[in-house]
Amino acid sequence: MKTVQFREAVCEAMSEEMRRDESIYLIGEEVAEYNGAYKASKGMLDEFGAKRVIDAPIAELGFGGIAVGSAMNGNRPIVEYMTFNFSLVGIDQIINNAAKIRQMSGGQFNCPIVFRGPTASAGQLAATHSQAFESWYANCPGLKVIVPSNPYDAKGLLKAAIRDDDPVIFMESEQMYGDKMEIPEGEYIIPIGVADIKREGTDVTVVSFGKIIKEAYKAADELAKEGISIEIIDLRTVRPMDHKAILESVKKTNRLVILEEAWPFGSVSSEITFRVQDEAFDYLDAPIKRITTADTPAPYSPVLLEEWLPNADDVIAAVKEVMYRK
Repeated sequence: MKTVQFREAVCEAMSEEMRRDESIYLIGEEVAEYNGAYKASKGMLDEFGAKRVIDAPIAELGFGGIAVGSAMNGNRPIVEYMTFNFSLVGIDQIINNAAKIRQMSGGQFNCPIVFRGPTASAGQLAATHSQAFESWYANCPGLKVIVPSNPYDAKGLLKAAIRDDDPVIFMESEQMYGDKMEIPEGEYIIPIGVADIKREGTDVTVVSFGKIIKEAYKAADELAKEGISIEIIDLRTVRPMDHKAILESVKKTNRLVILEEAWPFGSVSSEITFRVQDEAFDYLDAPIKRITTADTPAPYSPVLLEEWLPNADDVIAAVKEVMYRK
């Protein structure tokens, strides 16, 4: 085992895959000369050269389109967005081209491409730089959506995403790039669509994903002092979603709380809530509770931002509510 940062795990995954397959290349803003905006591609230009690690202009629509076209012609591009807020400039290429070309061509073209970069808030970056688009992209058939919460998952899932023959949205976080964790020395791959039980428990199931899951861990530690046992499921993949893992946990604990760093309307937690009440209603001993950001654009004020974001206290309150405890 070795200890690496999240950014190093991402870099290792890309580099290992690029050594294995010459059709893979990385394109995006500042990925080459600057070693990546968050240093997630450090050293890759020196190893692979400017033909495979490509600095693009600030034109997400343009380099996104180049990548989609090259994927249709036998390459396997990795497109890095400085943040998924900027992917909106090129969303037509993702939604109307990458996600649909296999069906629209009658299977003549596939699009093995990874769109990756940070999602959700990262401190005081204000409304246009603090948005979570997991549910947006997961709503589109033809896309897979991955949101890892730690370096181990990030490396294994990114390697799986790069090898996948369909377009994958791979979402990270500026606030996780410095997170450290032990990972295996050798190669490993984590299959897409398999959730992970990060902490086993018996009283309440808490489902989450991405960096906000850390608040669930804090809450579980505090609740354990009161004798409340929390089972924490990390989705890892939003689409395809591991409904089986969620349902099996709910059938054991009979209670469900969902923690998500996104707006409440049309959220991932909305989808989970529907599936659980549809397929496991008779196992529920309390209504499902979901915890999201406030239903407003992200504020810049640090005081307002703290109120806007979900936190461990919110999780504790929700858990006690479904257990009918104060």
